[in-house]
Amino acid sequence: MKSTHGSRALFKRNITLYIMFIPALAFYIVFKYLPIGGLIIAFKNYNFHDGILHSPWVGWRNFQMLFSNDKTLHVIWNTFWLSLLNLIVGFPVPILLAVMINDVKRMWYKQAIQTIVYLPHFFSWVIVGGMVATLFSLDSGEINRWITEHFGQPYPFLYKPVTWVAIFLGSGVWKEMGFSTIIYLAALTSIDPSLYEAAAMDGAGKLKQAWHVTLPGISGTVILMLILSMGKILEVGFDQIYNLRNDTVLDIAEVISTYIYSLGIQGGQFSLTTALGFFESIIALIFIVTANQLAKRFDKQLF
Repeated sequence: MKSTHGSRALFKRNITLYIMFIPALAFYIVFKYLPIGGLIIAFKNYNFHDGILHSPWVGWRNFQMLFSNDKTLHVIWNTFWLSLLNLIVGFPVPILLAVMINDVKRMWYKQAIQTIVYLPHFFSWVIVGGMVATLFSLDSGEINRWITEHFGQPYPFLYKPVTWVAIFLGSGVWKEMGFSTIIYLAALTSIDPSLYEAAAMDGAGKLKQAWHVTLPGISGTVILMLILSMGKILEVGFDQIYNLRNDTVLDIAEVISTYIYSLGIQGGQFSLTTALGFFESIIALIFIVTANQLAKRFDKQLF
């Protein structure tokens, strides 16, 4: 009886928090869990007339059609290596930025920097794509205007594969580094300041303090973020790619999300694109489980 009474009292004390949690719970149920039932389309020859339940079963035929197509394999490879590059380039930047901001002593300056680096997170990729075009456009871009004035010939930044990939990576890091930086800054507040004092007394400079105190202190958060990032190894954002790509670089800019859009939404091949999305989810699950198993060796696993 005491246990039941205690549970009711706990529920009443936290009822406001439960009510605030309802919209988030509803979002995940409606947009994340209920659509899982639609995965059966991957094993059917889906059409609107018969619907999901009555469309004829075709087994693994959709998967066989996908992976016997050279273009599909090329799209998967594009997605993988762009995601991997994004992880290699983009993952360390928020950590370094958080460490540097944490060393700033003036609070107003620290808050200003946090606001400036966090603000691009709220920009849509339509806006960012317009900014990229304004800077790097061949005809009217500010950078090419300067290059033309000093060297005579503009450079096609958005039409060369190497420079396009660099712009793709740089714009992604610039837009999203602020969000991750806030997470790492929150983790840095849990580090005992006396550890820095002890390190300073032992003669450790700022770099040694960062290496031996700061990074070990946030290692749990770093590993958690890495595990979550591994789940997106085959997920290159549709908005970013769609707003930055052009026909000239389509050979490297066609990824799973844009391929699903063109093949599924525009081409009506819903069964094929569902099979491709299912494959993407399975690969993400494998990467997350593998990364978590590796994290167990350092006792930092997520589950």
